[in-house]
Amino acid sequence: MDKVVGFTPVGDNTFLVQNPENSIAIETSQESKFKRSIKTNQSAVHLNVGGNCFNQLKGNDIMKNNKYVFLILLSISLVSCSRMQNIPKNATQNNASRQFAKGADIGWLSQMEATNFHFFDVDGTQKECLQLLKDRGINTVRLRVWVNPSSDNINGHCSTAETVAMAVRAKNLGMRVMIDFHYSDSWADPGKQTKPAAWTNHSFPTLLNDVYNHTFDVLMALHVAGVTPEWVQIGNEIPSGILWPDGHTNNFSQLAQLLNKGYEATKNINTTIKVIIHLDQGNDNGRFRWFFDLATANHVKYDVIGMSYYPYWLGSDYTVTINNLTANLADMVSRYNKEVMVVEVGGDFTLVQNTNNMLAAVIYAVKNVPNNKGLGVVYWEPEGAKSWSNYQLNCWQNDGKPSAALNAFLVN
Repeated sequence: MDKVVGFTPVGDNTFLVQNPENSIAIETSQESKFKRSIKTNQSAVHLNVGGNCFNQLKGNDIMKNNKYVFLILLSISLVSCSRMQNIPKNATQNNASRQFAKGADIGWLSQMEATNFHFFDVDGTQKECLQLLKDRGINTVRLRVWVNPSSDNINGHCSTAETVAMAVRAKNLGMRVMIDFHYSDSWADPGKQTKPAAWTNHSFPTLLNDVYNHTFDVLMALHVAGVTPEWVQIGNEIPSGILWPDGHTNNFSQLAQLLNKGYEATKNINTTIKVIIHLDQGNDNGRFRWFFDLATANHVKYDVIGMSYYPYWLGSDYTVTINNLTANLADMVSRYNKEVMVVEVGGDFTLVQNTNNMLAAVIYAVKNVPNNKGLGVVYWEPEGAKSWSNYQLNCWQNDGKPSAALNAFLVN
């Protein structure tokens, strides 16, 4: 872990900072409580610290060796920082947040493109997948992030660099972004929450720093690329916790600390980002009450309750459980005073009309959550055609064309 040292004020907006081992490690006593190192091999970095800006920190220009102590001028009132981080930032987030999120998780897309899977509109015209999704009313992308993923097309990729690249593409199309942290090198879900290989032997205090630093670094990379996610998930489907065994729900106090480190890192990038805690089986109210009662008792910090809803995996038609989902959404709002989202949904791609009807029913349920606290619905890997992914709950045809089931986003 990078050593953290403090700023010593030596004048107005001027601080003395010691450089340990080729990094500038920063901790400030300001309200932002920003804490993260900045590698000096970067020529220029913009850092958002609450309402302040560390502008154009040029490590290579000022550091001659690892023993030097030097001055950093913190230009708090720079016009460029105010322009970037104050009124426009909040206005952009607020304007977007008034629109119901209709989303697609597209973690496989870059691998599909790399293996020459081509996407077509219904008339046979080849188009970019993101444009096809947008044409069907989808305004949001959800991107998973793995720590040190493999190069396997299905179970790997989703690195920081790949996530940033896809987020930039989505932003350039006017789409909103959700980031889903798994805190693993591959899939994390209720049945497995495996630590990244590099973290396997870390102590619990070190794991706390791992969660903070990984979360912060990914979001900072997005920030530098000009993308501010609207939502960030701290963990993926975590009814049994994260980073087993340390963060298992049988030790909820430790799980709470890990989740709060992710929350803190997110808010230190941008306080307007909404933090999601995500469980599976959104129709199971008992499951959600059990977890979020414990989260409340252990002071877990979050903004939104996220749910998965897959009638296919429940072994019944959506008509059997949709009312339970609807009731659970309303109960989460009234019991915990939080906003809610269905961040994963999917249906059998061979049952086009049934999947369309299910999706329309879920959108209706979330839109009708009391007090406008239902934020949106995200389809998981709709573009992941069965011929490429072998995933049954995609929403695409094997000829590269989107399924008509996605039209539910257009008309609801």
